[in-house]
Amino acid sequence: MKTRLAQKLRSLTAVLCLTALTLINGSAGAEEGDQVDSCARAAVLIERSTGMVLLRHNETEPLPMASTTKVMTALMALEYGKLDEVVTVGRNAYGVPGTSIYLSLGEKITLRDLLYGLMLASGNDAAVAIAEHIGGSVDAFCQKMTQRAAELGCENTVFVNPNGLPVQGHHTTAYDLALIAREAMRYDLFREIVSTKRASIPWEGRSYNRILNNKNRLLSDYEGATGIKTGYTRAAGRCLVFGARRNGLEVIGVVLNCGDWFNEAARLMDMGFERYECFTALSDGETVRELAVTDGTQDTAYICAQGDLRAPVPKGETPSLEYDMPDALAAGMKLGDAVGEARLMLNGRTLASVPLVLSESLRPRDFGFELERVIQNWPLLERQAVGE
Repeated sequence: MKTRLAQKLRSLTAVLCLTALTLINGSAGAEEGDQVDSCARAAVLIERSTGMVLLRHNETEPLPMASTTKVMTALMALEYGKLDEVVTVGRNAYGVPGTSIYLSLGEKITLRDLLYGLMLASGNDAAVAIAEHIGGSVDAFCQKMTQRAAELGCENTVFVNPNGLPVQGHHTTAYDLALIAREAMRYDLFREIVSTKRASIPWEGRSYNRILNNKNRLLSDYEGATGIKTGYTRAAGRCLVFGARRNGLEVIGVVLNCGDWFNEAARLMDMGFERYECFTALSDGETVRELAVTDGTQDTAYICAQGDLRAPVPKGETPSLEYDMPDALAAGMKLGDAVGEARLMLNGRTLASVPLVLSESLRPRDFGFELERVIQNWPLLERQAVGE
């Protein structure tokens, strides 16, 4: 059936000019994002839902990233671990230099609490404990980190440790790190942790808890801030992964080796919010078209959008909507089957797309259907036969 449908598919493009959002002289580059000057060695700002680059500065230069490494460590824990699992702290995690949550050798602590210690207090020891618990060893875990980063589209990222302490060959780019943060922000717990200013977790063997304070000043100073992670070493300089949401537009940014990190992050986000707006062309479940049905028990059927079709659009630009769908639908297809695609376009570039799916199942006009119809009509036929 899918083969028959594929053979019948043809591109039916309906370009619908949409109302301009806000008229402002000039327009932001939609192809690759705007190049901007920055006091950071490298910087990028992307839109979270689409990954579209809004602003960029040396965004593909490989650089050390200090404790922003831990965004990837947390992502791996969320993807491969169970939050309520109890982690036993090994010798390699005990006494790790730098920032610490002061884990004790043999201490038992849940993976969930380790994640809070990792992201709020930037515990280097928590990172090693997570790595050994998930990967069996730090080396094996780092190999998985690097592989997972590549799967996310990171082309210049290598992890040699899970915490970002200085070591040869450990590097990423501003763009790659933004991709990693974008994936991590899909997890509700990650979003909750990185937006928390202060928390406490158990401290085995003590009558009081560990108090964890988030060093991300943007959570208090920037409207709509969502996190995400600070980092600093002498080799990497000040590094920051950050984000915010305003008026339906959510951005994620990175600055690497940036002395004025919080102010520069705020400046880049301000620039992004000033230049872009979130445009929603279709809502999840919205009916798009009524199409003919061949060899079915009904003449037509509706198709709808599977998910919201939205994207950041430069203010003053006019996007268009394109549909790719068949002329007709074949009976036998099921509710939710994909039948085409809707795309939001700007200057020849696809900003976002969603599948178009069937809103109902299409019953074929087959022997079973005809037999059922005869049985349902049998009493009427009998009455007609005896002259009632």
